[in-house]
Amino acid sequence: MALFKPKAAQAQVDFDYLPRHVAIIMDGNGRWAKRRGLPRTAGHAAGAETFRTIATYCQKIGIEYLTVYAFSTENWKRPLEEVSAIIGLLKKYLLESIEKMERDKIRLHFFGDLEALPPELRELTVRTDDISTHYDGMQVNVCFNYGGRDEIVRAARAFAAECAAGKKDPAQLTEADFSGYLYSAGVPDPDLVIRPSGELRISNFLLWQSAYAEFYYTDVLWPDFSKEELNKALAAYQGRSRRYGGV
Repeated sequence: MALFKPKAAQAQVDFDYLPRHVAIIMDGNGRWAKRRGLPRTAGHAAGAETFRTIATYCQKIGIEYLTVYAFSTENWKRPLEEVSAIIGLLKKYLLESIEKMERDKIRLHFFGDLEALPPELRELTVRTDDISTHYDGMQVNVCFNYGGRDEIVRAARAFAAECAAGKKDPAQLTEADFSGYLYSAGVPDPDLVIRPSGELRISNFLLWQSAYAEFYYTDVLWPDFSKEELNKALAAYQGRSRRYGGV
């Protein structure tokens, strides 16, 4: 049952029938900045504020899991100034989150290869993970240095290593077992995947987990994505019939 029901949206969204897990590809920061004659870094800063707004709203209305695509394994190809700005924003967010997690009872978890991050930033991710173990509230998953194919390859390697050590029998492998080797182990698959910015592709995001997710696309750029835009996505989700391959 929803914890909070915004009056303006009650006619559009049934807040007692929300997806358990929403995933968002936070796309369009650079284009948002370009249209305003600003550097791309300004777009990422605006996008970070939108992330805070949407995460807070999701918690208020009772969504249990929110997963966001913040930085892919391919994003290292971007200009150094832009990459540095994104990493700086992550550090700022983590420092703020450590102060707020205990108050808001929000769990924060990371999907991705964090070994490439600066040591100080890796330490902050470990601290947030540790704090998260003490709470049962909403969980926010941040995909950073993440790629869906890379995740699956890493999981396959981990399973193969256990087979080689005699701990696992490959003939006994099930989909549920394999899911346990992914970054998302223990997290339910997303019910709804949202992509702002008008792009109609998945971009290597949660390839395994989103097999039966509902997708919602919008031309709105991520920094302009509001609570009202999220409500539109939720309403569209509620108008669909999820059959999981059945009739």
